[in-house]
Amino acid sequence: MSEQANRTARAARGIRGWIVPAGILLIAGLLIVLVVLQLWPERPAHDTAHDSADGITAVPSDQPDLTELEYRDPENVQAAGPVDAPVGLVVFSDYQCPFCAKWTQSTLPEMMKYAEAGDLRIEWRDINMYGEPSERASRAARAAGLQGEYWEFHEALYPEGEHLPENELTKDALVDLAGQLGLDTERFASDMDSAAVRESIQKIAAEGRELGVTGTPSFLLDGRPVVGAQPTAVFVEAIENALVAAEK
Repeated sequence: MSEQANRTARAARGIRGWIVPAGILLIAGLLIVLVVLQLWPERPAHDTAHDSADGITAVPSDQPDLTELEYRDPENVQAAGPVDAPVGLVVFSDYQCPFCAKWTQSTLPEMMKYAEAGDLRIEWRDINMYGEPSERASRAARAAGLQGEYWEFHEALYPEGEHLPENELTKDALVDLAGQLGLDTERFASDMDSAAVRESIQKIAAEGRELGVTGTPSFLLDGRPVVGAQPTAVFVEAIENALVAAEK
């Protein structure tokens, strides 16, 4: 099997289907549920994830509020929207993930509209499941963010809904890409290899893995797990419902 086929297959394993009824948006991936339950050892033994009547693994009704996992850090260069926006969206991704690239093209622009309107806080976190090229791209994006161009560089890493091949994720290629976007390439190269950027990227990736995120893209939307590149309408309906709830 080719490397590209392997990558696509691995990403697909993190997806529980592309089309789901909007009413089951709040269903979590089982691994994330198990991690959450481990954080609450005082729970009764029977209060665990269970199979619903339609065979889908559901979240306990008293699931802990995972909005606490949002950074809401005003200094976060990998975020969009107000720090105090009523709804939060955490995206777990990888710059070599084909489904992440497609989601970036098809759904992120609509999410950005909510962020620009002040209704949504988006936090992008790379778990770098495909190794060094992914981590290097993640460091490059953060370095671009330190010059205020995170989202522009992010989009350039996913041109036309596709991820770049590994030979375009070398340090030289990424520095060249930064130059094309008008960034200070000397500062960019220095920041990309700095201890601070490396530590930040590795910390973010480790946190994602500790949460049980093994497939990309995965999300926390208003504190609820969503697994896979679901249709844009699923995210829009969930945000609209969360905004209504926030007004009550």
